[in-house]
Amino acid sequence: MADLGNMDAREDEILDDDGMFEHFRLNVDSGQTPMRVDKYMACHLEDTSRARVQNAIKNGYVRVNDKVAKANVIIRPNDVIRFVMPYERHGFEVLPEDIPLDIVYEDDDFLIVNKPAGMVVHPGHGHFDGTLINALSYHLGITQGPDAEDERMGVLVHRIDMDTSGLLVVAKNDASQQNLAKQFFVHSIERKYVAVVWGNIREDEGTIVGNIGRDPNDRLRFKVYQEEDKGKHAVTHYKVLERFGFVTVVECRLETGRTHQIRVHMSYIGHPLFGDERYGGTEIRKGTIYAKYKQFIKNCLEICPRQALHAKTLGFDHPSTGKIVRFDSELPADMQALIEKWRKYSQNMPEES
Repeated sequence: MADLGNMDAREDEILDDDGMFEHFRLNVDSGQTPMRVDKYMACHLEDTSRARVQNAIKNGYVRVNDKVAKANVIIRPNDVIRFVMPYERHGFEVLPEDIPLDIVYEDDDFLIVNKPAGMVVHPGHGHFDGTLINALSYHLGITQGPDAEDERMGVLVHRIDMDTSGLLVVAKNDASQQNLAKQFFVHSIERKYVAVVWGNIREDEGTIVGNIGRDPNDRLRFKVYQEEDKGKHAVTHYKVLERFGFVTVVECRLETGRTHQIRVHMSYIGHPLFGDERYGGTEIRKGTIYAKYKQFIKNCLEICPRQALHAKTLGFDHPSTGKIVRFDSELPADMQALIEKWRKYSQNMPEES
């Protein structure tokens, strides 16, 4: 965790799925005169208005000494302020692009889009066009340049990996964005994924608990830490849907939303996602040594050349009506074909000893 005195301290370079939040910490100097927390934060955060700070406080995103703070709380020497900010402007222009979108639902407050595998969610890191945000910019008639007054990261409330398919909720106004972001922040959103993982999971259902943080040996990977003071608390619940001997189809329900959470947690318990190159899922982890089987696996990887993970279900309270809404999507063709291929293979496969 960063500890930079009274300077702006970003705790994580990577944003979690849950609400696109960045985590910060401010340590109040020993010589600091008493001051309202909103004024102190506005004075010590670069490029952040007092209104933005007050908005974060209003939504319960600011804690002083681990207690939720109101705007009029007085900070004193050596206090610790922890907070998250749901918006971050990236400083480059987002151009609208006429890219077809699979919109499952849309009203005045939000839309649900079914993202295909291979589509990057947000511009950056070498992907400045062809992203979901570019497509949404065109669909919603919104464009954003580096000097835009609107500090939102587009209109997304959460995200999924480039090679993961499935449902995303997109807020269409500030009120909806704040409401939905808060639901993600308190983990009240229902999110269910379907995955194909290596191996025959012993239990029919279970829960994986393990802090997730960046792997110091590979900045593109994340890992589970046993130490309580490393990584971020993460919980994944899983349930077996179908067994094929050498692989298992599972439903994963997220209690938290950390980067690569399902991929990291399933790998941690010895069952990496089929086709997940970053976490060892393209290697043969279970099965026979025969050439015919190796060719079968190669064919499977060609059918579904990415991690076999789909964000299938999304449920939350409607930001305007408060009523529970729930959306479900079918598995994409590549995962359906992969599962059917394994189903047929398993029917002719001798039982494991």
